[in-house]
Amino acid sequence: MSMESTAWHSMYTAMHAQNDRRPFSRATLARIAAFAVPHRRRIVWFTLVSVLTAAMAVATPLLAGRVIDAITHNAEVRVVVILAALIGLIALAEAGFGLVQRWLSANIGEGLILDLRTTVYDHVQTMPVAFFSRTRTGALVSRLNNDVIGAQRAFSDTLSGVVSNVVTLVLALIAMVSLSWQITVMTLLLLPVFVLPARRMGARLARLRREAANHNSTMSTQMTERFSAAGATLIKLFGRPDRESVEFASRAARVRDIGVRSAMVQEVFFIALTLVSALALALVYGLGGFFALDGELEAGAVVALALLLTRLYAPLTALANTRVEVMNAMVSFERVFEVLDLRPLIRQKPDAVALPDGPLSVEFDDVSFAYPSAEQVSLASLEEVATLDPRAGATVLHQVNLRAEPGQTVALVGSTGAGKSTIASLIPRLFDVDSGAVRIGGLDVRDATTDSLRDAIGMVTQDGHLFHDTVRANVALARPETSDDDVWAVLHRARLGELVASLPDGLDTVVGERGYRLSGGERQRLTIARMLLAQPRVVILDEATAHLDSTSEAAVQAALTEALAGRTAIVIAHRLSTIQAADTILVVEDGRIVESGGNAALLAAEGRYAELYRTQFSRGEEVPAAL
Repeated sequence: MSMESTAWHSMYTAMHAQNDRRPFSRATLARIAAFAVPHRRRIVWFTLVSVLTAAMAVATPLLAGRVIDAITHNAEVRVVVILAALIGLIALAEAGFGLVQRWLSANIGEGLILDLRTTVYDHVQTMPVAFFSRTRTGALVSRLNNDVIGAQRAFSDTLSGVVSNVVTLVLALIAMVSLSWQITVMTLLLLPVFVLPARRMGARLARLRREAANHNSTMSTQMTERFSAAGATLIKLFGRPDRESVEFASRAARVRDIGVRSAMVQEVFFIALTLVSALALALVYGLGGFFALDGELEAGAVVALALLLTRLYAPLTALANTRVEVMNAMVSFERVFEVLDLRPLIRQKPDAVALPDGPLSVEFDDVSFAYPSAEQVSLASLEEVATLDPRAGATVLHQVNLRAEPGQTVALVGSTGAGKSTIASLIPRLFDVDSGAVRIGGLDVRDATTDSLRDAIGMVTQDGHLFHDTVRANVALARPETSDDDVWAVLHRARLGELVASLPDGLDTVVGERGYRLSGGERQRLTIARMLLAQPRVVILDEATAHLDSTSEAAVQAALTEALAGRTAIVIAHRLSTIQAADTILVVEDGRIVESGGNAALLAAEGRYAELYRTQFSRGEEVPAAL
């Protein structure tokens, strides 16, 4: 590696240095070693190849000096040819070993990235819903990308750099001292002039880079929010495009100005670097020439010293930044481990059992619940706050008791925020109760296996979330191995078959981000089709028709009637007309069940349900077909 490229790497490292300067942790080092164990053979070979490559890098200048000596002493042509052949063979060997070194480095680095990413991804998937509702998606994705890549550099770049640079430095120093200790000492005195500019310029560029990164982050956030379907619609309806444009242009102009300043700082650095390199070479040639003319040094030794100079400054400059590189890698590892150390709030018991076969009942036995604190489910760094709030939420459910027999439909109604959706979220164990128990088929959900809960329960929410993927992929999410015939069957049952068939790409039609290429009713019916394909034994409908027009609601309601046939159902409804045929209607207020019964009995009781009923129908709401 040349002096210029090494110094650039030094400056780049300083630019990207982490602010964290904590001492190395033995526990962290032990965990890093555990990730390195599967790659230990490649690491050993990689180290050996790095040593051989470094040794060959020092051998070439010495052979070049011998060539000059052979010429000045009028040696036989055969000697010069042999020396030149050796230099060529070493060059070929260096190229070959360089390829092997790069192959090993890539395998170690990419293998480590694979291990870290899959470990973090699998761990994050075990996190409760509360974790995702609090953390910033971008910060979490950064752990899987930037920090994982930063961590793998410890094994690829830093490991090879330390080994090869130490070997090169030792061999180069031995060779230079053996040729002329005076010139070696003089060249070492220029080292600070060579290294310090990279440090100073790197620190300055780091400040500029951080400022540019902040502006770029703000611009990215603005673009991400404004370029989504919902954001673009909001801006067109209520936003001020001129103001948005001025704000964006201002930040973009600041980034431009920083880019110009960064370019000039780098150019000044490289000009200074070139000058220092030239001065160092001038010193070698000047002193070496003086000693050569005085008969104290061979001409070949002068050439060898000049070539060895690059083998001396380059590793010294790189090793001067080794601590920064290692610290960067350590910080990246610790940020990855920080996520891995966050224990999932919802965990499967070692002795968990599968839910029983056949139809299932749903029971709440004296259930109380409060949402967990931020400290229990999240990380301050992922929320981008200084500290997390340790306080748990207020109790939102109080001694809730309900039972849905196999095949029955139980409806939950009540005011907004009464706790209906919270009750629904406890059934698939998105959260755990604080006291009491939720049982499915007589088994406490905390004693059931995660897979059996996932297979037994299907849920349709009011937002009808879809991925930016094809119709087929969204419907077959729970059963990706299913056939197209089965997908078409559930689409027809969800009253969506004709629509999908009319699309140019059919099942291969991409629905867009969050399904925005479809209408609200179409999205809901697609989520119903997904549930039908999953064939759950317990169905939860969380206000599945809350935001639909009458026509869409009628189509969705027909699909829901199909979906609920023969299944145990918990239905949360805002429109009371949709749940009049439910086996039991429960009225939830302030986290408590205040009324229970059938539609007629609750109306006759003249309680909260009757009040809600009169309020809705006094507004002239249309009454679609009931469940």
